[in-house]
Amino acid sequence: MGIGDVLRRRGHRVVFAAEASWKGRLAPLGFEEELVNLAPPPEQPQDAGQFWKDFIRDTAPEFRKPTIEQLGTWVKPVWEELVSGARYCEAQLKEIIDRVRPDVIVEDNVVCFPALTTAGVPFVRIVSCNPLEMKGERVPPPFSGYPAGDRSGWDEFRAEYDRTHRALWSDFSSWVTEQGARPLPDLEFIHEGDLNLYTYPESADYTDARPLGPTWHRLDSSVRETEEKFTLPPGLADGGALIYFSLGSLGSADVDLMRTVIASLARTPHRYIVSKGPLHDEIELPPNMWGTEFLPQTRILPLVDLVITHGGNNTITEALHFGKPMIVLPLFWDQYDNAQRMAELGYGVRLDPYRFTDTQLHGAIGRLLSDMTLRRTLAEAGETIRARDGLRTAADLTERAATA
Repeated sequence: MGIGDVLRRRGHRVVFAAEASWKGRLAPLGFEEELVNLAPPPEQPQDAGQFWKDFIRDTAPEFRKPTIEQLGTWVKPVWEELVSGARYCEAQLKEIIDRVRPDVIVEDNVVCFPALTTAGVPFVRIVSCNPLEMKGERVPPPFSGYPAGDRSGWDEFRAEYDRTHRALWSDFSSWVTEQGARPLPDLEFIHEGDLNLYTYPESADYTDARPLGPTWHRLDSSVRETEEKFTLPPGLADGGALIYFSLGSLGSADVDLMRTVIASLARTPHRYIVSKGPLHDEIELPPNMWGTEFLPQTRILPLVDLVITHGGNNTITEALHFGKPMIVLPLFWDQYDNAQRMAELGYGVRLDPYRFTDTQLHGAIGRLLSDMTLRRTLAEAGETIRARDGLRTAADLTERAATA
């Protein structure tokens, strides 16, 4: 949305082909909405992204397993859902493209929609997950959370990914070619684009170990600009450090986990802003905390001293954009990779969300708040990231792709 808003302000017509539960969310921002069903419509209207919130809630027990054991029981089912959605909406997307007649198509997803790559116009791929999604022999396998400096488990993880995913990938690639698109690269569920953009700060990237080709361009951040205001609630005006806690809209659906973390944080002298998420009515906050279902995260991050996050790529890159240290409690997908990257670079601490102790969490908070060298390093990194203006860089590149 941030990139689209820059393009809209430049006078371009920006049309979002959005999953149907996003109805009414994009038009008020000045975009055209074209709604897409990824499965038969539910009998009752759903909130935006409700399917995935329910999916995360129902499969949360899988997150307690080592990442290699999740490949067959969680990662593969996610790919199956994504592939099923791509198959279901192919005809809808072709109709939208015929109606809209775009000059350029931009996809921010992890799975191929053949209609987007066969439309006869430039195709731009955005990677908004950890850049290990662009694989390499000298970087850890994606979804593993394995360290960059220890290759001992890499081959085993890759072999298990191959074993659990090859049949699904092969069947999907065959279907993709039947739709007129080129075959998918080996064990990849999406093609590269004519232009490829990815969001991750240079200071945390893997480019030395895995160089990318000339069609790839890094956006150090992509923080959507908003006129929404945020004023610190009076109850949090004074006290210890100010800390932001969020497990994202999906992670916060695990209410038991939210309550466990909140109970531990309540036993500290600090102040907390809490993103309570879709089940906010089931989450009570102690006196040293304030929160609600939705929060203007990019307005809050500049105010805080520390971020406690699930490790989603959006929050990771936004925290670095504003120069904030992190405690990362990874739950699924690329969050393990982000958590490991922040830990091995010294930008934060990685903790097991289901097994951490008060001593570990409170100790991490104390160390990160008192490390003035780290705080200066991250503040300087944030200045560099903001100066690179990822939104306008992406808009410039997209405009060039449209006229190439």
